This record gives sequence, C-alpha cells and structure tokens, in this order.
Amino acid sequence: MTQTKNEANKALIDKINEVEQKYNKKFSNTQKILLTTDGSITAILDVLYGKITLTTIDQHFENADEEHAKLVNVAIGEEINFREVMMHKDGNPLIYAISHIPLSRCSRDICSDLIRADIPIGRILKNYDIESRREINNIYIEKPSDKLKDIFGTDEDMLARDYVIINNDKILMWIKEIFPITHFTEV
Repeated sequence: MTQTKNEANKALIDKINEVEQKYNKKFSNTQKILLTTDGSITAILDVLYGKITLTTIDQHFENADEEHAKLVNVAIGEEINFREVMMHKDGNPLIYAISHIPLSRCSRDICSDLIRADIPIGRILKNYDIESRREINNIYIEKPSDKLKDIFGTDEDMLARDYVIINNDKILMWIKEIFPITHFTEV
C-alpha cells in the first residue's frame, strides 16, 4: 500500500521523535530539515552557506553484490557506480555521502556527469530536468568510522539517513548522508 504525502510526513516526524527519545537528544530545526527533506540537500546547503563545493573521495564502477543489488533493486552482478563525496564550504566539511547508482538507469549524459565527479547529484538531476522523488528509508545515529573521524575531526556520534531517488517507478539512486551530531545546531 502506498502512503499518502501526509502519512509519509507524519512517519518522518515520528521517526525523528523516536531517534531523539532513544538517544536523549533534541535536534535543531536545521538538522530535522536535513534529515527529512525529500528535496535536494545541496539546494538547502546552498541557501544556508552560499554555493557549496563537492569533492569526490572515491568513485568507481563495480558489480552489485547481494547487499547493493537489494538497495537499488537490480540483479546481482549488474554494474553500478559507487560514489563517495564530501560536501563542504571553504574546506569546512558539512555532509559526507555515499551513493550506489545502477548504470542501466542513467542516460549517457548523466553517467558522464557522474564520472566527471564533482557535481552534486541534486544539481545533475536539476540540470537534466529529471522528474524524480526521494523516499527516505532510515534516519538514525551511528558511531563514526575511522574515516569519518578523520574527515570531520571528531569522534562524536553521527546523524545519518539513507534514501532512494525514484524515477519512472524505478530506483535511480540509493544515497546515505552523514554529519556529526553537533553540526547544524545553530544555523
């Protein structure tokens, strides 16, 4: 059964409340917006900070294993693009993100822009007028990996969310975004 927009919004608010209670944290309005938006994170960060920059940490093609095939609803072995990026302003890390993108669902032009690397996915979708929707799967707090500790310069807990971008009723991309729990508390 498909949720209405109001049901989906209520579910996100309930999820935020659940995570706040579980971890005894109170999130700022900005954090809540970043965790629940079904729009472009890039656009929100651009409004908050002026145009942000994206730096690609890693990008490669791989054959989908069982876990990744399930994330993007493709057959095991289908070629996907793995992309790991940092969104930042003036070298200050804002949000770390990873994505898995089935190449069979991208036009040649979109694939070319993804490979060129330092273009945010939100901007790519906008540049090509891709009609899509985002469906948030999870919102949670996680412990940082060594890589995240190094990137953000902290070992504090991280706020995270993962979601899919859907185009023509197929998953175009799976994305996970992460930032330290003390980020965006005073914006």
